[in-house]
Amino acid sequence: MNGFVDDQLRALLRVPVSTSRDGARTDLQAWIDTAFNGGLAIPHKQVADLGLAKQSSAEAVLADGRTVELETFACFLDWFGQTYETQVAASDGECVLLGTMLLDGHRLEINYSSKTVELL
Repeated sequence: MNGFVDDQLRALLRVPVSTSRDGARTDLQAWIDTAFNGGLAIPHKQVADLGLAKQSSAEAVLADGRTVELETFACFLDWFGQTYETQVAASDGECVLLGTMLLDGHRLEINYSSKTVELL
């Protein structure tokens, strides 16, 4: 899986998501966040635009140490040739975040000089 480093030096990957296993996919540009141990965090507006179904809520510790309650939503994710049903957290941020849960078992290479990202 290939991505890129943008002008703000964020490592980004394209992640295809859907509301159902066989539904049309929407590509999201996800910022790789190695400090986030979850799967995906999607801004509230994009959760609403995608029409994801609310599932529950989960407690999360933010980078600044605050503990917050985040709503979680059902989502289908295409990942390395497989379709997975997963929960995503709705965030107050502006960017989709891709966490270490999805990086586990893979090798991540970020080359800032060539602005390339490769996840193997």
